[in-house]
Amino acid sequence: MQTYRIGELAKKCKVTVRTIRYYEGLGLLKTQSRTDGGQRLYTDEDVVYLNRIAELKELDFSLHEIETIIRMGDEDTTGQKRRNELLRQYRSKLSETLSRISQMEKRVEDLSWHVQQLEAHDDFQQCPGSGCITCTFKERCRFKQL
Repeated sequence: MQTYRIGELAKKCKVTVRTIRYYEGLGLLKTQSRTDGGQRLYTDEDVVYLNRIAELKELDFSLHEIETIIRMGDEDTTGQKRRNELLRQYRSKLSETLSRISQMEKRVEDLSWHVQQLEAHDDFQQCPGSGCITCTFKERCRFKQL
C-alpha cells in the first residue's frame, strides 16, 4: 500500500498542509499510522477521502454536512446510509441551484430591459413625462404616467 507524508498528500490532492491539519482536527481525516519519528503517514484511502471532501466543498457542502456524512461510516458498513444521505443532499443542493439560476435569469432579463430602455430614449430627463403615452416600454415601466 502506498503511503504519503503530509506534504506529499497535500500536493497530490492540491490542498495546503494547513487544510489537512484542519480537517484532521475536525475528525474528517484520521491518521492511521506514523513513522518512527512521529510523522503522520497517509494512504490512498486518505487521498480518496480528501478528494471527496474537496469535491463536496466545491458543491457548497458545509464542513458540518460533510462531517455528518463521514461520521455515518462508523455505523454504516454497507454504505447505504451515506449513499441515501448524499442523494438527499445532492437533490437539495440541485433544487437550490436551479432556484438561484431562475433568479439570475430574471435579473439578466431585468438588466437587459433597462439597458434597452436607456439606449432607446435620448431624453432621460423627461422620463416619466409626456412621452409615456407612446413609449414602447410603458407596459413594464414602473414610472409611467397614468
